[in-house]
Amino acid sequence: MARRVVLVVVSPRVPPGLLSWPAWQALQSGPVLTGSASPQLPFLRDAGVEVEVVERSADRLLDHPAEVVVWLTTGDEDAALVREVGLRAVRSGVVVEQLHGSYDPPGARLLDVVAVMDRLRSPGGCPWDAEQTHESLKPYLLEEAYEAYQALEDGNWTDLREELGDVLLQVVFHARIADGWSIDEVAGDLVDKLVRRHPHVFAGASADDLEGTWEALKAAEKGRTSVTDGVPLGQPALSLAHKLQKRAARLGAPIPPAEGLGGELWEVVARCRDAGLDPEVELRSVARAFRDRLAAAEAAVRAQGGEPGDLTPAEWARLLP
Repeated sequence: MARRVVLVVVSPRVPPGLLSWPAWQALQSGPVLTGSASPQLPFLRDAGVEVEVVERSADRLLDHPAEVVVWLTTGDEDAALVREVGLRAVRSGVVVEQLHGSYDPPGARLLDVVAVMDRLRSPGGCPWDAEQTHESLKPYLLEEAYEAYQALEDGNWTDLREELGDVLLQVVFHARIADGWSIDEVAGDLVDKLVRRHPHVFAGASADDLEGTWEALKAAEKGRTSVTDGVPLGQPALSLAHKLQKRAARLGAPIPPAEGLGGELWEVVARCRDAGLDPEVELRSVARAFRDRLAAAEAAVRAQGGEPGDLTPAEWARLLP
């Protein structure tokens, strides 16, 4: 019978000791080797499985005298060894099997994000990351959110994926800096909030008037006494006006006029609400279209040997009808 090398692949993101039954059987079928100390080792030892930590070597596996030898993977550092064993196995007359002892659950890579951030902020990590504070990171939180928003506007899903990662970085960064709570409390609070505010999903409540139920639960949780409580005043002015008018309309309160240019903008926001439009989205659409037209006009002027800054208002009027 041909000798066998069994590669037991385990996820470093799953609690040690949680292995599939075929993996446990394989680990008891012959001597077990691994390339570095793994969190799995104490649990295997408790189950009567001894593991020898050895140098990573294809020769050691392929020439091992045992009829069955098991290699316990410890992560990406085993990738080169696994490839070499697979390539040389046929010539050596050795049968190579691969078993998955555990798989990454959905969201498992988030654990890697937390681990990397911890490394960056720990002694011997990155000096820049180590000196950041909640205050110094404030601009990046807005910047990354705006960049993700732009990717959405552009319909660029590749960029959106990257920008959402940058937004996630800010969340993990602030959680790592925090004193008295961590990313686990952030995630736990979010889970609790989602469950509380979806009683129609988690508690068998009626699904009628979902928005009203959400707002009522939120008001009760936070002890709010005004519909304006919780409206972030730091948001762009058009969005702020739209949100406040929407909250007033919930009470049936009229939207009074205001004076000056600000009052005119206030009226435009009201008109957008009446039309079922978001004023921030409408103005951004116009602004982005103008940006494209202006950039195209500049390129046309330069293509003809001119400089955009030298054009008269009348010439610009012809270029930008």
